[in-house]
Amino acid sequence: MATKTIIQTEEAPKAVGPYSQGVCMNAIQFISGQLPVDPKTGKIVEGGIKAQTEQSLKNLGAVLKATQLDYPNVLKTTVLLADINDFGEMNEVYAKFFTENPPARVCFQVAALPMGALVEIEAVSSRGYVKVDE
Repeated sequence: MATKTIIQTEEAPKAVGPYSQGVCMNAIQFISGQLPVDPKTGKIVEGGIKAQTEQSLKNLGAVLKATQLDYPNVLKTTVLLADINDFGEMNEVYAKFFTENPPARVCFQVAALPMGALVEIEAVSSRGYVKVDE
């Protein structure tokens, strides 16, 4: 029977509630929403949507790295925006992290994000094919 493994790294912001930075089971990793928080200061980065998208994706990368994975292992992301009008600028930065065979994605505008953030990004990643016993 598979057991879940909690992903924890000092390279990404600590969870601020009853959740984990990420969870692995078999070859699948679920990465919690990453806010644009600088893990060293615990504060949202300044510089608008582009800077915040970059920091959120760097935090996502740090959690991936904790399980020896990288951006190409990401299967799907969910992007939450405080303002859907930021979609174009967010997308410009996002494209720099997922240059080939980008993951599936959904993007929503939400009423508000924690800490007044402009963006939050979560992901599902995989180590690859896993044979399922029948």
